[in-house]
Amino acid sequence: MTESNPVADNVAHSRYELVEEGQTAFADYRREGHRLIIPHVEAPPALRGKGSAGRLMAGVVAHARAEGLFIVPLCAYAAAWLRRHPEHADVLA
Repeated sequence: MTESNPVADNVAHSRYELVEEGQTAFADYRREGHRLIIPHVEAPPALRGKGSAGRLMAGVVAHARAEGLFIVPLCAYAAAWLRRHPEHADVLA
C-alpha cells in the first residue's frame, strides 16, 4: 500500500482492497495471462454512496496499468464504472 495508491493487492485472497473508515471495500479478481478478470466489487453498507468503490476501481486500474494487465469487468459495477471513465479504456481487454 502506498500513499499515492491506497488500494492493496491481497494476493492471498485474490482481491484488491481499500480500507476507509475502518471498513474494507474489495474487488475480487483472477488472472489469466495478461487479463485481470473482475467478477465482483463490493463496498460495505457504511461506505456506500461515499465514492469508496470508485476510488477502489481507480486503484485497480492503476495496478493493472502498472503490471501491463487488461481488465475484464464481469461485475456490473466495474463495467459501469469503466464506461463512465473512458480515460481508462486503454486497460480494457
